[in-house]
Amino acid sequence: MKNWAEETKAAGARPTGAEAHPSATVVLLRDAAETVEVLMLRRSSKMAFHGGTWVFPGGRIDAEDWAGSDDVFAAARRAAVREAAEEARLQIDPEALVHLSKWTTPEISPKRFATWFFAAAVGEGDAEADGVENDEHRWFRPDEALSVHAAGEIELAPPQYVTLLELREMTSVADALEQIAAAVSIDFAPRFHFLDDGGALCVYAEDVAWDDFALLGEQGPRHRLTMLDSGWVYERDL
Repeated sequence: MKNWAEETKAAGARPTGAEAHPSATVVLLRDAAETVEVLMLRRSSKMAFHGGTWVFPGGRIDAEDWAGSDDVFAAARRAAVREAAEEARLQIDPEALVHLSKWTTPEISPKRFATWFFAAAVGEGDAEADGVENDEHRWFRPDEALSVHAAGEIELAPPQYVTLLELREMTSVADALEQIAAAVSIDFAPRFHFLDDGGALCVYAEDVAWDDFALLGEQGPRHRLTMLDSGWVYERDL
C-alpha cells in the first residue's frame, strides 16, 4: 500500500469531518516524438499531505486568487497560474488553461481538497522544483510514468494516475488540448474502500457500488480504481 493510502487507513476509514479546501492544479504539457510529455514534481517527504508522491504543480486557492470575487472557478484558474510560477518557475497564460476535471479528496481523509485540474501548454522558461514543497521535477511521457509507477519506482495518487491514463493516447499538445476541451469534464468524488486481502478501491459516482459497497461484485456500471500491490486497474464504462 502506498504511503498516502496508509495515512488514510490509519485515520480510521471513517468520515473525518475535514473541510475540502478549494484548490487548483495545472497539467503542463510539451510535445515529444508522437506523444506528449507532462511535468511532474516530487513532493518533499517532509510534507504532511502526499509527501514523496509525484504530482502536477498546484495548491490551495489563496486569498489573492479570489480577486474580490466569489467566482471559485475563476479563482482556481488564477491559482493554477500562480502555483505554476511558484512551484515550477514557469509562466502560464491564464487564457490558455483548459479545464480537465475536478477531484475531491475522500471524506475519510484527514486533509481534504476540492481541486480543479487544468491543462496547458508549457510557457516560457525552464522548469525548476521550488526546493521547499517539491524537491525534484521531471518530464514524463504518460506511458513512462505509468510504467515506473507499476515498477514501484515512483509513487502516484489516484488523480495523477487517472490523468496520465487519459493523456497516454495523445499525439501532441494541440491534440491533447483539443480533446480535453471537447470532452465533458468529470467531477471525481471517490468513496474509499479497503479490501480485506489488502489494497483498496476508489469508487466513483457512476459505479454500481457507489451507494453500497456490498454491490461491488454485482452486475452494473463500473467506475472505479482498484489499487493492489500487484498493480492498479482503472475501469470506467462510457
